[in-house]
Amino acid sequence: MGRYIIRRLLWVVFVLLLVTLITYLIFFKLPPGDPAVRFAGKQPTAASIAEVKKQFGLDKPFVIQYALFVKRFFGGDKDGWPGMGFSFNTRSALHPIITSRLVITAQLALGAALVWILLGIPIGVLSALRPRSLGDRIAMGFALFGVSAPVFWLGLIFLYLFWYIPTQHHWAIAAAGSGYIAIGKGFFTWLNHMIMPWVVLALLFAAFYARMSRGNLIETMSEDYIRTARAKGLSERRVVFKHGLRASLTPVVTMFGMDLGVLLGGAVITETVFNLQGMGNYIIQSVRGADYNAILDITVIAAFFVTVMNLFVDIVYAFLDPRVRYS
Repeated sequence: MGRYIIRRLLWVVFVLLLVTLITYLIFFKLPPGDPAVRFAGKQPTAASIAEVKKQFGLDKPFVIQYALFVKRFFGGDKDGWPGMGFSFNTRSALHPIITSRLVITAQLALGAALVWILLGIPIGVLSALRPRSLGDRIAMGFALFGVSAPVFWLGLIFLYLFWYIPTQHHWAIAAAGSGYIAIGKGFFTWLNHMIMPWVVLALLFAAFYARMSRGNLIETMSEDYIRTARAKGLSERRVVFKHGLRASLTPVVTMFGMDLGVLLGGAVITETVFNLQGMGNYIIQSVRGADYNAILDITVIAAFFVTVMNLFVDIVYAFLDPRVRYS
């Protein structure tokens, strides 16, 4: 297992370097990908563009430019820029900006993940144990609604029902409208601002997880080893949870790792609807402002989370399924 983890960690490094190389080529080498022209002003002269290129190392060969970017991203440079480089638009370091926004996105993603796991898997299990029953049909109706409803529409509906109406009627209990409050300013104030984004974001994923859990468990419960376990006299609860559910969760874990990794890179729509200044919101700002370094950094961070979560999923496989072994 130790050698396998080391190999996968080296593979993560290779993937990140490959992602940075491809993204760097797209933004800096394909037209109109010259950040010096944008940074020099609205009507730049040849001399000002040349000065900007010299200042930022854009006049050097491509290999050296790329090496400087990687160095700035991971360790800073001689001018004192911290890791992740600097913004071409504001000349400010990207490290504190991205770090502060990543904290908000991480709270949104982890909270939503907890909600959709607590909703989706139990609903799927109960539906699988009583297929075609009234409860099963209601659960699958919920899943169909969650899959079909757009996140931005759900966000607006939640804001109307749980913020606008209570505020207009001066009710004592009302969810916060939008924005982010740090947890240090009060746990319940922070929770009040995060509960609606969590639920809205989680409903879509909970629907997928409910359907997948139901289908996997129904298929698993028809396997030969399940019938053998029942023939041995094991209780139905033990058969379901120890043998059936454990084996059926493997695809769910795969999907969970991918979903959480992607969300940690930014939940664009949810953050926009609820005015959360996270990574998704910063992606929109960076793309609109053509801030190439910021877009590069966000792309690398998103790739990092996806690859690391894939590694986490592979390790969890060995604990969920005893047949999986790594050497």
